[in-house]
Amino acid sequence: MEIVVDTGDGSRNYEVIASRAGRRVEVRIARGVVEVSEVTRTGTAVRTARFISSRVLALVEHPADKGPLDGE
Repeated sequence: MEIVVDTGDGSRNYEVIASRAGRRVEVRIARGVVEVSEVTRTGTAVRTARFISSRVLALVEHPADKGPLDGE
């Protein structure tokens, strides 16, 4: 998940990725805060990034890497 945030004089990109097999990235938007978390299979948050929602310009979800294709 890529998060683009307004910094006042430009923008800044942040990335939150599922770093190991079986993990996923979840997004929660509540009370003016965008929270992006890497979560394990059991639902435990490994790491979390929080942003003020009025500053978030874009949330870009990238497809999961399927690994090498046959013959690669």
